[in-house]
Amino acid sequence: MKDISAVETLAIPEGVTVSVKARKVSVEGPRGVLHKNVGHVAMDIQVVKATKGSKVVFTIWHGSRKHVACLRTIKSAVENMITGVTKGFLYKMKLVYAHFPINAIPADDGSAVQIRNFLGEKIVRDCPMLEGVKVSLSEVKDELVIQGNDIEKVSQSCASITDKTRVKEKDIRKFLDGIYVSSVENVVNEA
Repeated sequence: MKDISAVETLAIPEGVTVSVKARKVSVEGPRGVLHKNVGHVAMDIQVVKATKGSKVVFTIWHGSRKHVACLRTIKSAVENMITGVTKGFLYKMKLVYAHFPINAIPADDGSAVQIRNFLGEKIVRDCPMLEGVKVSLSEVKDELVIQGNDIEKVSQSCASITDKTRVKEKDIRKFLDGIYVSSVENVVNEA
């Protein structure tokens, strides 16, 4: 059954500006600017300015159940963009090994990481970060810190690091070595 309309709203915090043109959403905040093209989903996206703050209104007309499900997805994506330009995203990754200690060496500018001695192998694994993502070593032993404004790029960079240290041709129940995400936080924490 189709609904006549389905509506979701999202409040815009102070210090953040959201602009929409032809379903291309731009969010600007203190940490930078993020852009996202959501033209593949047929929906109305409007920025409504009010006296007590502005908000983004997402509307789907005559949508089926699966089409209406896209409404919340796009709203969450814009919400993550707002969080990214205000607080940023910080992922912590643990280097897990049983015998051979894994060496992770970030580049000086934080644009890539080299993984050495994984399972005692001589091969050097290079893992470049996506645009706008920085990698560094933590003060804690055997921990990497990956941070950036775009949650999709930060999480994809973490997934690429995990994928580079995938154990092949061995029993993964026994060989648990690898680099795994241990926590997800914001760069800027509220006091």
